[in-house]
Amino acid sequence: MIRAYKFLLRPTARQAAALGEMLRDHCSLYNAALQERRDAYRHVSRTSIKYGQQSAQLKEIRAFDPERQGRWSFSSQQATLRRLDKAFAAFFRRVKDGQTPGYPRFKGVGHFDTVVFPKDGDGCRWDSVPHDRQTRVRLQGIGHVRVHQHRPVRGRVKTISVKREGNRWYLVLACDNVPAEKLPPTGAIVGIDMGVAHFLTTSGGEHVANPRFLQAMADQLAEAQRHLATFPKRTGQRTKAHRAAARKVATLYGKIRRQRADFHHKTARALSTGHDVIAHERLNTAQMTKRTAPRPDPAGDGAFLPNGAAAKTGLNRSILDAGWAQFLKILANKAESAGRLVVSVDARNTSRTCPECGHVTKENRATQAKFQCVRCGFAANADHVGALNVLNGAGLVLCAAA
Repeated sequence: MIRAYKFLLRPTARQAAALGEMLRDHCSLYNAALQERRDAYRHVSRTSIKYGQQSAQLKEIRAFDPERQGRWSFSSQQATLRRLDKAFAAFFRRVKDGQTPGYPRFKGVGHFDTVVFPKDGDGCRWDSVPHDRQTRVRLQGIGHVRVHQHRPVRGRVKTISVKREGNRWYLVLACDNVPAEKLPPTGAIVGIDMGVAHFLTTSGGEHVANPRFLQAMADQLAEAQRHLATFPKRTGQRTKAHRAAARKVATLYGKIRRQRADFHHKTARALSTGHDVIAHERLNTAQMTKRTAPRPDPAGDGAFLPNGAAAKTGLNRSILDAGWAQFLKILANKAESAGRLVVSVDARNTSRTCPECGHVTKENRATQAKFQCVRCGFAANADHVGALNVLNGAGLVLCAAA
């Protein structure tokens, strides 16, 4: 198995300043490489520069600027150039597929938050010692930085990343050959229906409440964002007060993100512990949260008809606050580690199908919370019906696979 471990770094004040310099210098390298590609394509007969050509220039760049570029790991700088190369590869793939391309953009210092070391021992060394509280990681140009290792690392460390989130620093270890920790079988199978009123409902009728972390902190966020908006959008030098206001907003969003992730991990752990097979709807969150298309008024020039954009915006915010995609990803990872099976089921008509007689019609969904079959009269909670249909769909999938 492949698994990532994320640990909090505890750098000293001098080390934190050096980590910030490392990010700024890698950001400068990324932007310079992007500028070189743009200039070559625009001014040199549409010449395309590849990763190999830019990587070959690193030795000269490091010799020319030893204070900013020469002090950092050569392999981490190669990883930064690969990051740009992947951005261009994704851009050309989207162009070929007819999607919105999204040309690679220059990164601001506040938006370049990760430096990757492709190999343990090359510019970065993980000095983990079992049962040693003083676990440290050695970073070239910075030294030994303390790591808050809250759980043991299993497997072989492949890549190491240093990431900044707000005013915190994290270490991310990507490991392979991680042994699975299989749990004893329970003989239970469950279907779950994701929702907004309830975060999820199981086929057994159990509702898991939606914590709505973003909504709970909406007032604090609004106040912090109003204060941040009082500063000019573009100034030559950001003031200390502006930086403090931006940190306040980032801190609130970081707290919401950590609360949501903690809730997802605990809920996924409970499901994978108590069931051998977990079935869920196959959801396309990106498609579900698209903006409503405008409706031009044929009778008026330049006028538009009501399209329910305000209600759709509120629904989109609730879906994104629930974080279905992140939860299902965490659930799949935990199930794999525990030796459980996760089955995804087509989400079409799961809330319109009667689990008793199989009749499918939108009239079965009397209200948002109530389901009543117009043919046989079966009535139940709509989310519970959806979970039952997901469970039935998983049985068909398993039978077909067998």
